[in-house]
Amino acid sequence: MGHSDPVAWNIVLSGFSKNQTHDAKVMSLLYKMHTSNLSKPSSVTVAIALPVCARLQNLNAGKSLHCYVIKSGLESDTLIGNALVSVYAKCGLVLNDAYSVFNGIYYKDVVSWNAMISGFSENALTDNAFKMFLWMMKGNIEPNYATIVSILPVCAITKNIDDPCRIGKEIHGYALRHTDLREDISVFNALTSFYLRVGQMELAEVVFRSMKFRDLVSWNAIIAGFAANNEWLKALKMFSKFLFMKNFELDSVTLISILPVCAHLQKLQVGEMIHGYILRHSYLVDCTEVGNALISFYSNFDELEAAVNTFSMMSKRDLISWNAMLDAYAESACETQFAHLFHGMFIEGIRPDSITMLSIIRCFSSILRVKKVKEAHGYSIRTGFLSSDVEPTLANAILDAYAKGGSMDYALKIFESLSEKKNVVTCNSIISGYINCGSHDNAYMLFKNMNEMDLTTWNLMIRAYAQNDNPYQALTLFYELQLQGRKPDTMTLMSLLPVCAKMASFHLLRQCHGYTIRSCFGDICLKGAILDVYSKCGSISCAYKLFKSTPHKDLVMFTAMVSGHAIHGMGNEALKIFYHMLQLGVTPDHVIITAVLSACSHSGLLDQGLRIFNSICKVHSIKPTLEHYACVVDLLTRGGRMRDAYLFVKTMPIEANANIWGTLLGGCRTHGEVELGRIVAGRLLELEADDIGSYVVMSNLYASDGRWDDVMQIRKMMKARDLKKSAGCSWIEFERKKNVFIAGDSSHPQRSIIYSTLKILDQQIKEYFIFESMKFNTEKFIGF
Repeated sequence: MGHSDPVAWNIVLSGFSKNQTHDAKVMSLLYKMHTSNLSKPSSVTVAIALPVCARLQNLNAGKSLHCYVIKSGLESDTLIGNALVSVYAKCGLVLNDAYSVFNGIYYKDVVSWNAMISGFSENALTDNAFKMFLWMMKGNIEPNYATIVSILPVCAITKNIDDPCRIGKEIHGYALRHTDLREDISVFNALTSFYLRVGQMELAEVVFRSMKFRDLVSWNAIIAGFAANNEWLKALKMFSKFLFMKNFELDSVTLISILPVCAHLQKLQVGEMIHGYILRHSYLVDCTEVGNALISFYSNFDELEAAVNTFSMMSKRDLISWNAMLDAYAESACETQFAHLFHGMFIEGIRPDSITMLSIIRCFSSILRVKKVKEAHGYSIRTGFLSSDVEPTLANAILDAYAKGGSMDYALKIFESLSEKKNVVTCNSIISGYINCGSHDNAYMLFKNMNEMDLTTWNLMIRAYAQNDNPYQALTLFYELQLQGRKPDTMTLMSLLPVCAKMASFHLLRQCHGYTIRSCFGDICLKGAILDVYSKCGSISCAYKLFKSTPHKDLVMFTAMVSGHAIHGMGNEALKIFYHMLQLGVTPDHVIITAVLSACSHSGLLDQGLRIFNSICKVHSIKPTLEHYACVVDLLTRGGRMRDAYLFVKTMPIEANANIWGTLLGGCRTHGEVELGRIVAGRLLELEADDIGSYVVMSNLYASDGRWDDVMQIRKMMKARDLKKSAGCSWIEFERKKNVFIAGDSSHPQRSIIYSTLKILDQQIKEYFIFESMKFNTEKFIGF
């Protein structure tokens, strides 16, 4: 271009600079203009070129232009100064270079201040941005729309602002007092986003509804804001309203905001419809961010095939795409597919980051592959991922994987290496590891020495004591948790319910149930667990009321109710529940089959039980387990069909265990089958020679048949093996206190009252039978 007029050069440069795709062309033309002696770059030329340098983040070109500005005496020019501030800020040099240029601008206008405020904000120096805004407000420069749009996000996230909402309201008031701001749509979009960021949903809705005109940004702001505040239904409703607006088309921001909402609300069909919309619009199909959001969406529904198809169709994949797909495989524990995809990621030249490593750790920790965890650990050390972690997220994940895999030595080494970086999650992982390997004392020591705890910490310790036969210690921790002002959650109650069952404490169970109702916990697993413990505590009526009051029942709920009826010998009721479940289309599993067979066994429903057993494989396509066979043996023995039971055991396709032979031996004792009992006992003693129960049953069987020599022989065998029968124990809760009774023990503080009452009851029973016997004889005599 051989033209000596700088205006012509500036027109061409300005034209190219308006389109980012021509940024390289702008820089090339600028170089030609500078190196040719035809025309000298003016202040306008520099002002056109500097924003291009900022967009390209070309610091060297920006500094070269800065040198030219100084040589040409243009450094005090406001237009050039503003552009230089933006260049240095975009390149991350906001504190020194950009600020120095700003101070050198003789006549600072609103653009100068905006450049510094947005520069500080973009470089995460929100305190400096807010101070700059306050400094601006003290002068005679009034904020414009760009100032408001820049400062509102700063107010929302700056930690040193005591009341960000108040500052936002003052800015809102300022905007309403100025016509130019009141009518600017970008200002109200920024206000909507600000109120949503600080959790003021009602104010955000007021601002949104007060807008005379709304653009795509307005709708995206309100939808994304509701989603960020977990207002999933409101977000979906706002999205539905947006769809009725004929003058807008969905963009990538809208879709990235709404797809997680559909996932949280379990709206698979809505998400699939959105996917259809994407496929009909090529500009969305080619958007990598939208593809990533779709992969995450399908992963939430465990729709791996759809996630894989989406991933395969993406024309451009970034690291987030690979991480999303790897995370989907990790979530589903698909080790082979995960390894194949990870290998493909390396082939395409994509290097993993710390997020990738988290997926790797999660995948292999879920299947307890400690060797693979060690490999990931080594890679994380070599790449510096662990040392660069401000928060020990990756280190915590590796520590937790070692703890789950039983490698506590490695877990403890990471724990010690974290030193000042340790947080609550770190300690919780170690406590969980200690509990899993049975080191409850170590877990408690760490628990007591923790400066900071969360609810997970308390839940871990309560569960540890509940599962380790320390119900009172678990209960003490539960009360201590509440004294500290913490509110138990679903997991706390799930941990405490085994304590209620262990103590047979109906009162404590009712308290847990009441708290569940007051806290509006709708967890179906929790309700099923409460129902189960009600049955175990002897209150089948409360269990049934809870069952009937639950509108959406799952397999766990039905299993708990069938088991409850089985425990209480209510076989017909258990069968009704089971058949009702089948009518609803709920597919049974081996657990509920065991429960219903047990119910039939305890209620003498022989034919019904055998019918259900025969349907296991034929109707429900379930392979019978050892528990199912044990139930049938119990069913036959209780029905007196001892020979059939023995034949059944002998023809079983799997080897009978000691439990099955023990059931058969108990049946022989009940029905006086001495010879069969001797055969069964011989087989049982081969499996469990030190089980005193087998000896006792056999001794009683011989005694009932008057075979005292055999009784003596059994007792000699017991003595030779030093086997002693443990004392029987029972307990009852009375006036919120547990009363324990052991056979042969007289240590109860109220034993005198108990024994005198028992004597009275015994006497009354004897008198009743004497009276009934005399009455019968009298009637017989008179009849004679």
